[in-house]
Amino acid sequence: MAKYTAALDQGTTSSRAMIFDHSGRVVAVSQKEHEQIYPKPGWVEHNPKEIWARCQEVLDEAMSRAGAARDDVAALGITNQRETALVWDRNTGEPVYNAIVWQDTRTDRIVDELARSGGQDRFRDKSGLPLATYFSGPKVRWILENVEGARERAEAGDLIFGNIDAWLIWNLTGGTDGGLHITDVTNASRTLLMDLRSLSWDHATAQTIGVPTSMLPEIHASSEVYGEVSLGALKGVPIAGDLGDQQAATFGQTCFAVGEAKNTYGTGNFMLLNTGHDLVQSRSGLITTVCYRVGDQQPVYALEGSIAITGALVQWLRDNLKMIQAAPEVEELAATVEDNGGLYIVPAFSGLYAPYWKSNARGVFAGLTRYVNAGHIARATLEATAYQSAEIVEAMRADSGVELDSLKVDGGMVANDMLMQFQADILGVPVIRPQVAETTALGAAYAAGLATGFWDNQEDLRENWAEDRRWEPTMDAQTRDHNLRLWKKAVTRTFDWVE
Repeated sequence: MAKYTAALDQGTTSSRAMIFDHSGRVVAVSQKEHEQIYPKPGWVEHNPKEIWARCQEVLDEAMSRAGAARDDVAALGITNQRETALVWDRNTGEPVYNAIVWQDTRTDRIVDELARSGGQDRFRDKSGLPLATYFSGPKVRWILENVEGARERAEAGDLIFGNIDAWLIWNLTGGTDGGLHITDVTNASRTLLMDLRSLSWDHATAQTIGVPTSMLPEIHASSEVYGEVSLGALKGVPIAGDLGDQQAATFGQTCFAVGEAKNTYGTGNFMLLNTGHDLVQSRSGLITTVCYRVGDQQPVYALEGSIAITGALVQWLRDNLKMIQAAPEVEELAATVEDNGGLYIVPAFSGLYAPYWKSNARGVFAGLTRYVNAGHIARATLEATAYQSAEIVEAMRADSGVELDSLKVDGGMVANDMLMQFQADILGVPVIRPQVAETTALGAAYAAGLATGFWDNQEDLRENWAEDRRWEPTMDAQTRDHNLRLWKKAVTRTFDWVE
């Protein structure tokens, strides 16, 4: 009888495999980073073959560390960095170009061209999304227009597209030898190409953007049995869960009721608010997305606030400025000062996402004086994450009318006590961390386990959730309002930088 479920969490900077028991506790984990490729300013790429190699390694290693055999594992769930677009040859399995990462801004001219007729919200009614460089569809068009012969090969039926989940499932189920070309509703909802109501590809939109529909994967539920792993330590295990990373984290946080929200702190920050079966169009700069779909049940929708750069700003301090040697050191450096010294960092490296959606914005240091030192820069780096999240909460309140009474948090940065306290202060509500903070992988494992009967229902999953720590706000309202006003003033300085 199976004792575990497994998850493959393919993220922006690393790939991780995790093994969970029935109570949702971590049994084993393996994680490996992959290269970040920056060919030009604003361009971000990954090598798909390197990602596939790292994924195979971490899956086998996690199984070994768990001391688990194939029969011990009920199912494998997949979760992935969303919007990162990949085109490959279905006959050879070879990518025609590197994966273009969600942060990449090279499609700004395509986006501007599409917006000339109908504006930024041209496809919002069907897709729930504004026109932005963030989403997959324009990235596919860029590949077809810039890789020699790619459009002809695509129209001949030889090239196929997917977000990273589709690439992994195709390879895990056999690749050129019968690999399944599928995705789930959450990933499909991040392409600009899916109709949110019918949960099917919208052919008219695909034609307008310039993506042949023959390239697109089949759309499935987030929790159902798709096929079996064809290689490695998990050979024969059903693949039964597939969610984009932020939807997976929402599932892992068991935000199953309308009005429940979570915020994930990773490379970027992503806050999702469950709106149930109601498809709520945002008036405040958020996006409407599929939250999850279990089997043949009705889809559950969400409002999402997407922030491009949060943890990535800490990595920038480490890798570009060499101010720290490891990401956790940012808290120690920030603790050497009492406040930000008047410095506000707006990390619009990839433009601004929610609630502004300005692809032509770029990052700024505002309020810089001779007084500012490395400690202030570290502190302003952490505060930038909290301020951006506060703006998302403000937009969600405006759209939903729901006042947040607490915020569930997860992801790598929630280990940073200073950041979590400042987040509580600037929101004015408690911030709550669960015992399993890496809820992205847990959500994928939950989806897979539900589909295979490892868990009976979603209430079983709720019973697994447990609080680890809570931060209560201590900042007075006057200070909070003053800080937020200066933050918003700094944000305006990023607008329209790229001409």
